[in-house]
Amino acid sequence: MHCPVCHSQLEFKEVTPCDECGADDFEIDQFKEHKYHEYVLYHGLRLVLCDFCDVDFGSFNPTYFGFQKGKRIGYEDFQIVREITDIKMTKGKFCPKCSYNLPFLKFVIECRVKNSK
Repeated sequence: MHCPVCHSQLEFKEVTPCDECGADDFEIDQFKEHKYHEYVLYHGLRLVLCDFCDVDFGSFNPTYFGFQKGKRIGYEDFQIVREITDIKMTKGKFCPKCSYNLPFLKFVIECRVKNSK
């Protein structure tokens, strides 16, 4: 399977519950120190994010998700669905070039598609 964003070959790896940073080696070493929540973000799309990635989300360039340049994005747009309490490592697909897990990459593409309409 290939990355939906850059089309690089995806790899399997142990990942944390965070859909964004879950494949990052630094985060893997300290994943139990984080809290994780499932959120509804834009266009009804969902992500599981750690307590660092949710707060840092606004640092993304909004055009990465297909939003207009200058649009403010961030935590204030999130709706908490639930806290993830069963925190464990799982096998997941990630892109070594983009450095994101497959669920986050799918979110990016789906958000771009919805923003293009």
